[in-house]
Amino acid sequence: MAILDKHAILEKSPTLLLVSSLLVVTVGGIVEIAPLFWLENTIEDVEGVRPYSPLELAGRDIYIREGCYVCHSQMIRPMRDEVERYGHYSLAAESKYDHPFQWGSKRTGPDLARVGGRYSDAWHVDHLMDPQSVVPESIMPKYAFLADTALEGEQIEALLATHRFVGVPYTDEQIAAAGADLKDQADPDSDWDDLVERYPGAVVSNFDGQPGVSEMDALIAYLQIMGTMVDFDTFTPDPSR
Repeated sequence: MAILDKHAILEKSPTLLLVSSLLVVTVGGIVEIAPLFWLENTIEDVEGVRPYSPLELAGRDIYIREGCYVCHSQMIRPMRDEVERYGHYSLAAESKYDHPFQWGSKRTGPDLARVGGRYSDAWHVDHLMDPQSVVPESIMPKYAFLADTALEGEQIEALLATHRFVGVPYTDEQIAAAGADLKDQADPDSDWDDLVERYPGAVVSNFDGQPGVSEMDALIAYLQIMGTMVDFDTFTPDPSR
């Protein structure tokens, strides 16, 4: 009863209640924010995770520009219903090169964290051109214009350099070759060996089936790499993380 009486003092004094509330919020904020200063110590090093190739990075920007993240999350929770439907739960390390990351909880459409490799390039083209042609119940709008929009790659070196500025470990070699790598990844007949050496596991394909490099090529390149960098057949979680 005495404790309740003391609590009444806070309720009757707006100034004291405000100060106490600020104190509680400050302590809570410190507890949440302080660990971020040691972020490198909280994200385990997972083999296979690499920076995006120039075409994948351009596709990711298109994904964000078109608002795909509004209806599709990229975060699989470690719960049975999620992992059985979408695959292995998401790792923090998988998003360490994402600026901004696409984790979220809004799912008008399915989670896309593991969509890479699940469907063919042709399926993605059909889905983007006319979503209802492959998923009749879909309410997704058409993105056919992406196939008719040439990808402007003049600023791709600057884009990689900007990501390096915020911590993505792009090398001078990768930045210098960005323009060529962007075109080579969308052309299976090109000399793309160096590209794959710089970006292991990168999917090389004429994604939209048309000459040149379109915004649809870039978007599909990004979709096809989602969730494929980590080999979960050999991955062993670090229990200390």
